[in-house]
Amino acid sequence: MNNLVSVPKNGSLAKSSLDFPTWSNWIDNFFNADLPSVFTSNFNTGITLPQVNIKETADAYWVEMAVPGMKKSDFHIDLDNHLLSISTEVKQEEENKEENYTRREFGYSSFRRTFTLPESVDDSKINASYNDGILSIHLPKKEEARQKPARTIKIS
Repeated sequence: MNNLVSVPKNGSLAKSSLDFPTWSNWIDNFFNADLPSVFTSNFNTGITLPQVNIKETADAYWVEMAVPGMKKSDFHIDLDNHLLSISTEVKQEEENKEENYTRREFGYSSFRRTFTLPESVDDSKINASYNDGILSIHLPKKEEARQKPARTIKIS
């Protein structure tokens, strides 16, 4: 016997008439329906939130972020306690004047990613580089937190 219950989007378990929806069900369905993408899209975002790869090795963490088309000077990397923030803000403006008209275009894009660093990171040795559209941040581990290589112990 199947005991599964189908729960409507509004979370109500009350049984309603299958022939005619009640006024309250109609209102619930209207307000709980998925909005058309035109209302949920982000207008003029410029940059989407960049994807991040985080890799751990025996002696460090590596953060890599794909952000093509930027310059080193566009990035702001801050460390406050164990909170690492990576942000950028780019403003572009272009104006062309012709005989009978002036065309002016401008744009703005920004993002901010924040990461809580583990206690094992040696924050005095963090460094970053930007090459071929990839921002790389090297987060070395403290000496005592580094993984020691495997060794064989002799029995005396």
